[in-house]
Amino acid sequence: MTALHSRAVSAVTAASCLVHLGLVAGNHHGPWLGFVMLAMVGVCLPCAVHLWRGGREKTLRQVMGCALAMAALHAVLLLGAPALSGTAAPGHSHAGAAAPGAGFLGSGAEGLLAVVVLEITTAFLAATLLARLRSVHAEIKH
Repeated sequence: MTALHSRAVSAVTAASCLVHLGLVAGNHHGPWLGFVMLAMVGVCLPCAVHLWRGGREKTLRQVMGCALAMAALHAVLLLGAPALSGTAAPGHSHAGAAAPGAGFLGSGAEGLLAVVVLEITTAFLAATLLARLRSVHAEIKH
């Protein structure tokens, strides 16, 4: 059962990477944020591969931490941080042509909220798998 759980964490991590790659490909945020999103994908994609093969505690902690950081960042953007979003108006907009693989997210606030939900789901799945692995290790020691 932990293999299925690990693959679920891997799948949502990979989905997040695909969404961000789609946003970069659509050039929705300019070069600076595009670079940041590519860096995020570079950090998260290897973890998705490792988790597909089986969950390790270090990888799960990294995925959980990154997902929570991304959820917080997107929540700040959703609430309207013009310095981070590059817009003068409150809120962050994913306006323009839909990015490949990101069309299901919608645009503007709906898209950001969907990303926040995806990241919270990723963190939740990673945390529950981490707890499951720790309980298995605790049972083995006794």
